[in-house]
Amino acid sequence: MWPYPKIIAHRGGGTLAPENTLAALRCGLAYGFRAVEFDVMLSKDGIGMVLHDPELGRTVRGMGHVSDHSASELAAMDAGSWFSAQFKDETVPTFEQFIGYCKSQHIWMNVEIKPAPGFEAQTGRVVAALTRAHFANEIAAGDPARLPLLASFSADALMAARAVAPQLPRAWLAERIPVDWQVQVDALGAVALHTNHEHLTPAATQALNRAGVGLFCYTVNDPDRARDILAWGVDGFCTDRIDLIGPV
Repeated sequence: MWPYPKIIAHRGGGTLAPENTLAALRCGLAYGFRAVEFDVMLSKDGIGMVLHDPELGRTVRGMGHVSDHSASELAAMDAGSWFSAQFKDETVPTFEQFIGYCKSQHIWMNVEIKPAPGFEAQTGRVVAALTRAHFANEIAAGDPARLPLLASFSADALMAARAVAPQLPRAWLAERIPVDWQVQVDALGAVALHTNHEHLTPAATQALNRAGVGLFCYTVNDPDRARDILAWGVDGFCTDRIDLIGPV
């Protein structure tokens, strides 16, 4: 059974705020979303930072790779002006800052472990260790609905996260659901599979439902499509259009 929210704000505030920033979290909350998806990768000095792209330039003013810069350097970079002048003071947040805000506002987190190439296991370990430390009480309570869900395309990252914090639930990301999905899900001890809704079929949905594996889709921006896949049996999805699709 899927114990998590069904509709989640993608990267914080979807299309309404600069992605993966504290402003995005505030925006999503203003629209009633208490569930968020975001990405974490490591700085040069091994600190979890909330960013999607391994290379700077698209949403963060800078050059080179994220892994070329320290956490303090990244935290000083402009992560909002690309979106609009209103967000010129937004900088790259740390994973710990995101955890703090989400916990204070009771926002559930779907954390995508987004390792730069070559840093898969290290990123999985760092994300899992910090999450475990901040959710020790929730882990002790034994209620999975209160725990963040750690997701990744990287099997190595998920295996490393599992080794560090086996109590934290994990989800495997796959652009398309492969024929041998059950083998991979079992190997990772994953409770859910996340996939692109554009490639999903009712038959695949039913197969995961029968197996008791949670099914989550990205990124659904059309209300009619959202209703269709939920009717198929999809457990949840994230959306950029938090102005069109509400949190319930």
